[in-house]
Amino acid sequence: MKIHDYSSEKSLLSSYVAALRDVNGQRDRLRFRYNLGRIGKILGYEMSKTLNYHTKTITTPLGTKECALPEDEVVICSILRAGIPLHNGLLECFDSAENTFISAYRRHLPNSHDFEVVVEYLASPNIDGKVLVIADPMLATGSSIMSVYEALKKRGIPKKVHVVSVIGSEEGVNNIARFFKDIESELWIATIDPTMNEDKYIIPGLGDAGDLAFGEKL
Repeated sequence: MKIHDYSSEKSLLSSYVAALRDVNGQRDRLRFRYNLGRIGKILGYEMSKTLNYHTKTITTPLGTKECALPEDEVVICSILRAGIPLHNGLLECFDSAENTFISAYRRHLPNSHDFEVVVEYLASPNIDGKVLVIADPMLATGSSIMSVYEALKKRGIPKKVHVVSVIGSEEGVNNIARFFKDIESELWIATIDPTMNEDKYIIPGLGDAGDLAFGEKL
């Protein structure tokens, strides 16, 4: 897996991540979702440079011009529910992309900090031979992304996998890099944090992205 880590780059991307982390601004759910979407749009643009393109002659009112247009079929997969704003940002780049929605949540084991990832809901087109983009803002252990990919294989085998995340832990990034090592794949991530707490939340991270975007769940 090829990893694109934008942690060290000084750009608007870092300011959007800073806004997401700031506890003083996290009460504004609309702004939180908006910043997730803006990050998705930036990372989607960077990812678009890796696609295959074909040349098409475009007719203007004054003549014609050869233009490069993407030829890959793109499927964007949102891991519910935190992935939705990031997904929407990616759609700003890929107008004609097909869409997949899948649920993945942590089921905590009794009297333990351990958990298993449960995948229940899946709505997806055929992804065989297409470019699959998995959108998940928080890459903690990587378990959700790995479980989602295993579930998606029922819908076909993509020719390439892109993972788009906002914040990851070093452990999670290493885990999915090993998982996808024999698959043509790339990770696009705004920043990587060093560690996780005992409940496997990224430190310093930003908290629960789903709760901050849509409200706390029971």
